[in-house]
Amino acid sequence: MRITILTISDRASRGDYEDLSGPAIESWLRRAVNTPMEIERRIVADGRDIVRDALIGLCDNDEVGMILTTGGTGPAPRDLTPEAMQDVVEKPLPGFGELMRRTSLDYVPTAILSRQEAGVRGKTFILNLPGSPSSIEVCLNAVFAAVPYCLELIGAGYLDTDPKILKSHRPGR
Repeated sequence: MRITILTISDRASRGDYEDLSGPAIESWLRRAVNTPMEIERRIVADGRDIVRDALIGLCDNDEVGMILTTGGTGPAPRDLTPEAMQDVVEKPLPGFGELMRRTSLDYVPTAILSRQEAGVRGKTFILNLPGSPSSIEVCLNAVFAAVPYCLELIGAGYLDTDPKILKSHRPGR
């Protein structure tokens, strides 16, 4: 399984700010996933066109099975990841964003400002995560049990989790 973690941040892309969220996602995946995977991390600036083009390239040219984005999902003027997702995704999966927001509200009242989304383009599953490492863990713990089955359904490949960390859910199995 090829996975790309895409950090979306003007400051991190310029080197003004250390990307903490991309490494947090990778660390979580390496703890929770027990099947072989190839992880690549990239950083791009905020902006609808930049994010759209990066996502399309990863889906259509690089044939990545899963993209986990971080950043650009708030209400600030440069936070345009959801708008880029609308340009890219063929099948939105709104339940992921709904569950991440609902779960995050148990920790911070500002979770209602989050505009995370998920969806499918071709054989690629895309999930938008928040930019805070602690919020990333909360969100992945909330939704990732459904991800392996989603990856199978879209033809992206097989991925499984360590049941001691998080049990994957596959109906009928």
